[in-house]
Amino acid sequence: MQHTSLEDQARTLEATGAYRVLRRITPLPLETQVPRDQTRVGLFLDLETTGLDPACHEIIEFGMVPFVYTLDGRILGTLPPFNRLREPSHPIPPDITALTGITQEMVAGKTIAPEEVAQFAAQAALIVAHNARFDRLFAERFWEGFSTLPWACSMEDVPWQAEGYEGRGLGYLVMQAGWFFEGHRAADDCLAGVTLLSTRLPKTQTPALSALLHEARQPRWQIWAENAPFDLKDKLKARGYRWNDGTDGRPKAWFTEVPQAQKEDELHFLKTEIYLREVALLTREITAWDRFSARA
Repeated sequence: MQHTSLEDQARTLEATGAYRVLRRITPLPLETQVPRDQTRVGLFLDLETTGLDPACHEIIEFGMVPFVYTLDGRILGTLPPFNRLREPSHPIPPDITALTGITQEMVAGKTIAPEEVAQFAAQAALIVAHNARFDRLFAERFWEGFSTLPWACSMEDVPWQAEGYEGRGLGYLVMQAGWFFEGHRAADDCLAGVTLLSTRLPKTQTPALSALLHEARQPRWQIWAENAPFDLKDKLKARGYRWNDGTDGRPKAWFTEVPQAQKEDELHFLKTEIYLREVALLTREITAWDRFSARA
């Protein structure tokens, strides 16, 4: 009797058009043929925390998966991960345990030294997170060295919708790309993120990491709509503007962030549809070194 491999069986099912097969995510074997001077090490980071506010909530799990990539955005493989649990100063809320599976018993007596994180991250040329607006704020509070590194976001910096994907959640994107993993544990999420970035986008056929790097390398501009008419706030919100309450030292105003190529169009929109006059607006250039941080 001739035996076929599980992968052959999966391909046979897929070839019928009646089935879609999801493959379990595993570490990516490292290709070594590319000269080292043509590669960099990226670090995919994911944190599990006791809540959403870095001012009062704490990290309970710290995950990082290093990956080697070429300058044009091809992932060559992954390196051994960093995964540590940490006991917070207050009990883990039940909803966080339900979401992550992390219990108070699991973290009891566990600590993470900033020096451990610093040593592991020393090799990184780029930090990537899925929803970097969340992870960067917590990470920089834990180890200030993260504030000196460029960051990118696998959720925001890849044109998933334009490429035919639905949604932006990591698990859903990974499933649409043909993979599955056990979600909401830090290192597992990191490996899933790297695997997702290693795939080719359906329409352009470029590696997802290449699209992310292109976006991360572009300067962006914060544009502040100070003293905008109150009755137009919904129009600003619908266009993607966010409200800043002024407690962080920045203006109390609506603001947005746009690529360099869209800066003049956005200023024109504000002058012609919001203020209805010429007005000097506060703008600020943002790069990967401060994007997604409290400084931006």
